[in-house]
Amino acid sequence: MSRSISFSFSAIGETGAGLGRSAGGHTLVADRPPGTDGGSGLGFNGGELLAASLGGCFWNDLHYAADAATVPAFQVERLEARVDLAGNPARVIRAQIAVKLSGTDAATLARIFDAACEDSTIANSLRPAFPITFRLLET
Repeated sequence: MSRSISFSFSAIGETGAGLGRSAGGHTLVADRPPGTDGGSGLGFNGGELLAASLGGCFWNDLHYAADAATVPAFQVERLEARVDLAGNPARVIRAQIAVKLSGTDAATLARIFDAACEDSTIANSLRPAFPITFRLLET
């Protein structure tokens, strides 16, 4: 089974920033830092959007895995996603995701974490391009 996900962008006035809209009606702003190639600093740059995509996808994967494990008290206390860039032009050379979980015993949290690592759509799609490391923080 395959499906498509689309996102469209349109200019925000004379700012040079783009208002992005998903097919589901969600929005975000893409831009560059102020003074950088006409940027206004109104939104996220591409690297930030990639980190957000990795982190947001994994956030949801953790909840899917907890639901499958029937752990109603499960919580993601904190999730940090980071991408490292190098070169000119810059490209992503690695990504790291660290997460702190709670709501059940450590063994169950580890199983939920492992299931989410295996099933993460964005991470699985990007792994051929650069290494992605997942880390479960101590509770």
